[in-house]
Amino acid sequence: MLLLRLLVTCALAFHSVIGKVYHDIRDLPADFEQFDFIIAGGGTAGCVLASRLSEERRFNVLVIEAGPDNIGSLNLTIPGWSPSGMFRWNYTSEPISGLNWRTLTVVRGHVLGGSSSINAMVYTRGSADDYDNWGRVTGDKRWSWNALWPYILRNERWTLPAGGRDPSGQYDPKVHGHRGKVSTSLPWSGPTDADNRTLRNTQLQPEFPFALDFNSGTFIGAGYKQSTIRNGERSSSATAYLPPPVRERPNLTILLNTYITRVIQTRRVGRSPILRTIEIAPRNGGTPRTIAAKKELILSGGVIGTAQILLNSGVGNATELKELGIPSVLDVPDVGKNLMEHVAIPLAWTTVPRNVTAIPDDVSLEMWLQNRTGPLTERFDHMFLFTRIPTNSSLLQAYKDPSTGPRAPHFQAGLTPSGNQNIGLMTPYSRGSVKLRSSNPFDEPAIDLNLLSHPFDIAAFKEAARIMKRWQSGSAWDNYITGFVGPDPDKLSDEDFQRIVRETAVTFLHPVGTARMSSKDSKTGVVDGELRVKGADGIRIVDASVFPYIPCANTQAPVYILAERAADLIKEAW
Repeated sequence: MLLLRLLVTCALAFHSVIGKVYHDIRDLPADFEQFDFIIAGGGTAGCVLASRLSEERRFNVLVIEAGPDNIGSLNLTIPGWSPSGMFRWNYTSEPISGLNWRTLTVVRGHVLGGSSSINAMVYTRGSADDYDNWGRVTGDKRWSWNALWPYILRNERWTLPAGGRDPSGQYDPKVHGHRGKVSTSLPWSGPTDADNRTLRNTQLQPEFPFALDFNSGTFIGAGYKQSTIRNGERSSSATAYLPPPVRERPNLTILLNTYITRVIQTRRVGRSPILRTIEIAPRNGGTPRTIAAKKELILSGGVIGTAQILLNSGVGNATELKELGIPSVLDVPDVGKNLMEHVAIPLAWTTVPRNVTAIPDDVSLEMWLQNRTGPLTERFDHMFLFTRIPTNSSLLQAYKDPSTGPRAPHFQAGLTPSGNQNIGLMTPYSRGSVKLRSSNPFDEPAIDLNLLSHPFDIAAFKEAARIMKRWQSGSAWDNYITGFVGPDPDKLSDEDFQRIVRETAVTFLHPVGTARMSSKDSKTGVVDGELRVKGADGIRIVDASVFPYIPCANTQAPVYILAERAADLIKEAW
């Protein structure tokens, strides 16, 4: 099996076409030219920007990525395999008081394509209310759902499931893009017995309607999961936006395995520092060098990386930076603050024993190699359930509803055939932070997720468990579900329920918000509605760090939408 993996990986690498790509900073020419745009970070958003900006032949574009190339790796191609090792930043969070001082691994993509190259590939855009809220927060209605609709469609290319089965009735073709870059599709297999029972349950329980398409802007209910998969292969930001023809553009340069240490102020215009110059170094340390952008520097380092780069550059809370011996270039207190994350707990049920014959691993791989079908073409569950806390709940009377509107769910559950669910809180009150440990840019930052620190969040999981108990009690689950294991808020003491939640809670790996958007005149936030860093000249931020609130969705689709609009903002400015 291992030998077969190696052979396939070598074959993928051999047949790849690579354009103007440097794999080491030391390979750059000594007289390396100045670029119009430097994109600091080749992740989900960075690849979009590199592709879209280099469509304009008048622009000379450089994208810098700390990790390796995505080309040639079987682990990054087969959806059913989980990439690890060299392709992941495996940060360790600070001890989390709300999780009984446990630490969690904070996984981010360390490869071209960023987290889109290693994630679970779920494609949910979020509620229309989420984006309308962006418009309110920024004072710019061009961030609202209706105004963003062209960008929502522009990034997507809807495709048939692997193997070509007919998915009619499992999605709404009217709400999808068909000529975009990132391929999306439904699962290869199914419907299964569990899928059919789910659909029957939506007919029997009015509280849980059938959601034809979660990407319509309104997605309360149960429906089919959509994923960034095409022809049985992962469709990432790197594969979709930087395929060989794009890499061969003469005005695009890709620099890999290169660490971004800081942004350097060259001079000031009035009170505003000009931040178009970047310092970079070999990934594992070494002699740094600087490169300047003629027009703009665009930070796309992600929620962790962007905050770390800004703070190392002296852009952040001046008092905190002074304590680390970092001179303040621009006092922006919100840099690294406002970290939001979806948090989830496991709920367990007992089920009737089922005779399910799994396809062996070697057969699964052979199916994938021969015709890109089989279990390796998909990941995890077929269906999701998105729900809201009942309007008459005392919880919503005690606290202001943290959702962005009635079309935005409070909870997401993956509906697994086993009956066991991970249910996630999509609208947390708790906020964390990213801070520096020292003035050494190679030191890992201090990531304080601060999960379950707000009383609403822990109380919300009581509502979540009760909702899922009602869901699993429907008659559609007769002769399937036999009992609820828990944790059950109606049988446990409040102390015991909280203890179990705090001991078992995990994240969905959807952090956002460390450089959030706000209106141009607001004294809070980091960037304005044009994504420019407030108080600075020559620098924008384009990644999930600018989200003002966490969307009730997996975050990759919102990042694609953000990046597509950002590309037009930048083109319009120049």
